[in-house]
Amino acid sequence: MSTTDLPASHAKLMDGVYRWQRHIYDLTRKYYLLGRDRLIAGLDVPQGGTVLELGCGTGRNIVLAARRHPNARLFGLDISAEMLETANAAIAREGLAARVSLARGDATDFDAKELFGVERFDRVFVSYSLSMIPGWEKTVSAALASLAPGGSLHVVDFGQLERLPRWFQALLRGWLRKFHVEPRASLRNILESESERTGATFHFRTLYRGYAWLGVIGTRK
Repeated sequence: MSTTDLPASHAKLMDGVYRWQRHIYDLTRKYYLLGRDRLIAGLDVPQGGTVLELGCGTGRNIVLAARRHPNARLFGLDISAEMLETANAAIAREGLAARVSLARGDATDFDAKELFGVERFDRVFVSYSLSMIPGWEKTVSAALASLAPGGSLHVVDFGQLERLPRWFQALLRGWLRKFHVEPRASLRNILESESERTGATFHFRTLYRGYAWLGVIGTRK
């Protein structure tokens, strides 16, 4: 999908949300986007492998993954031009431009070959983006379709806060709505059904008393 085909309303919304927030995003989000580093630590990228992040935001996760896997090639996709501006600056600052490529696109419908010149990836990950993407289920399907044989999809996002106090649940959900974030109650079911549909393995963990959910779908070689 080209930039001219992007869902205009959602792209405009995300640019509006992050036009100013992107400058303080990483400083503030480290306190409540929990489980991101655990996801990155579990990527286990093969030597010289390829990694795609859907909803790459400020580039924070890609930078960390690039440091951890110095022989990997990394790619990032985001619908917000504002966020990509910050991400490109971060990648240039870290001296990673030779190994990291970013593109503007819709995570629910993208052509990796057109955007990056790569059709399949060894690892695809989505960190706290599904809770902001309309039609997010399509992102899961698109991510699995872009995996190489033996590749894996890694997802971390808000859980249902099931073992946390009700006052905290209400407070957090109210705060998240201000940023158009909605924890996906059916996330686990969708990941599990997609793994069954594709004959893949599925591993799921509940983190921090339900604050975050972490799922991994592994395809067969």
